[in-house]
Amino acid sequence: MDRHTAEPTAEGLPGPNAAAWINFHSEHAAPSEYSHEFVWDVTAEADGPFVTDVDGNVLLDFTCHIGAAPLGYNNEKVIGKLREFDLVDPMKIAGQDMYFGAGGDPESTEFPGSSHLMKKLCEVSSQYGMDTVFLSNSGAEAVENAMKISYDHNPEAKYGYAFEGSFHGRTFGTLSVTWSNEVYTRRYPELSGMRTVPFCGDRHHTAETCDCGFFTGDGSQLRRSLSPEGGHINPDEIAFLVMEPIQGVGGYRFPSDDFMREVQDVTDEYDIPLVVDEIQSGVGRTGEMWASDHYPIEPDVIASAKGLRVGATISRKDIFPEEKNRLGSTFGGGDILSSMQGVFTLEAIEEHDLLDNATARGRQAKELLRDGAPDHVVDVRGKGLMLAVEFDTADRRNTVVRESLKRGLLTLGCGKKTIRLLPPLDSTEREIELGIAIFAEAIEAAH
Repeated sequence: MDRHTAEPTAEGLPGPNAAAWINFHSEHAAPSEYSHEFVWDVTAEADGPFVTDVDGNVLLDFTCHIGAAPLGYNNEKVIGKLREFDLVDPMKIAGQDMYFGAGGDPESTEFPGSSHLMKKLCEVSSQYGMDTVFLSNSGAEAVENAMKISYDHNPEAKYGYAFEGSFHGRTFGTLSVTWSNEVYTRRYPELSGMRTVPFCGDRHHTAETCDCGFFTGDGSQLRRSLSPEGGHINPDEIAFLVMEPIQGVGGYRFPSDDFMREVQDVTDEYDIPLVVDEIQSGVGRTGEMWASDHYPIEPDVIASAKGLRVGATISRKDIFPEEKNRLGSTFGGGDILSSMQGVFTLEAIEEHDLLDNATARGRQAKELLRDGAPDHVVDVRGKGLMLAVEFDTADRRNTVVRESLKRGLLTLGCGKKTIRLLPPLDSTEREIELGIAIFAEAIEAAH
C-alpha cells in the first residue's frame, strides 16, 4: 500500500468476514465498548492512516486507536527502526524487580530500552523540573501511581480533588476521580475523601464571563472549599488535584487560560501537587509535547500512556518515595518492545518535526471543517491534531459517525454530542483534505 495514493474503499460494513470475526470474538469476550463493527486485518496492507479490514475494505482511520497509535499503522518512522533488531523472549520482564540492557554500554547501544525511555521522558519534561519516572503498562496505572506518590509525599493527606467531566481510567482507584459517565462508576466503591469541582470547558470565557460554575464572585469553587478561604477542607490534608489539561472522554473540552491560571494559583499558594493526565492529550498530539505546555500551569506530576506505548508517571525525585518497594511489581517497568516503541515514537516526533506538522495540519483541518459548516455544527475546536466537532444533538453526532464509516472514515464520539478526530501526527495535506471531505459528506448526509 502506498499512503501517497491510497483511497478509502468501503462496501457494506461490516462485511461477511467481519461479521464472522465479531461473532467469534463475542463468544468468549466480556462485553465492552467496541466503537465500530470494523475488524482490522493485521495480515493485510496498512500504512499511516490507511488500514485494510478482513473483507478487503480500505479505511481512513482518524482515530489512531483513540490516540494509542500516534503515527497510525505500520509507520516506517517506527517500523523501520524495529526491523533492525532480532526481538527476544520474554518481552515482558519482571517489572521494576529486574534490570535489562543490550551489550556493555548504555550510551552506545543500538537497542533502546526502559532506561533510555525514562531518560527521554525527563528531557521532554525538563521545563517542569522533572527528573524521575515510573513505567507501567497503562494509563490507569500511570494515574494510580501518580495518586500513590502524592499520598506518600503527604502522609497527613486524606483528600483528593478532581473535576466534573473527567476520565482517568477504569481501575478502582482511578474510577474514584472519574466523573464523565455513570456507567463507568455505578455501584462501585470509591476511595474516601474525593472532591470534585466544575471544569471550565469554554476556551473563550474569562473569570468574569464564565457560567460553568467554577468561578464565583469572590474566587472559585476550588478556592472557596478550602478552610483559609471560608470552606471546611484543610489544604494541608489534600494529597493532589488531578486534571486533564484537555478533557478527552468528557467531550474534548478545551479550558480557558483564566481557569487554568486559577488552578495554578490555588495549587501554588497551598502547596497542593498538581497531577496532569496527559494520556490522550500528550506525546505531541496537540502540537506541543504536553498539552500542559499550552497553558499557564506548572504540573508536579505527569501521567502519560497511549501514544507513548507504555504507562509513565513522571515527576521529581522529591515527590517520589525514597523507600524501596513502595512502587513496583510485575505490572511496572514497561515491557521491552513497548519501551523501544516509546523511544522510537519520541525520536520520530523530534527527527521529523511532527509537533510543527501537527500544528499546521490541525490548523488546516479546522479551516476546512469551519468552511461552510451547517448550522447544526455547534463548534469546531482543537489544538494540533486533537480535534473536535460538536453537533446540536447526540442523534446527529451518532448519525455522522455511522455515515462517515459508510464512506470509509473511522471517527469516534465523545462527550454528549461531539466527534473527536485524531489523525496521525505525520498526516499529510492530502490526507487531511481527503478525510475532511469525507467527513463533510457524512455531515451533509446526516442533515
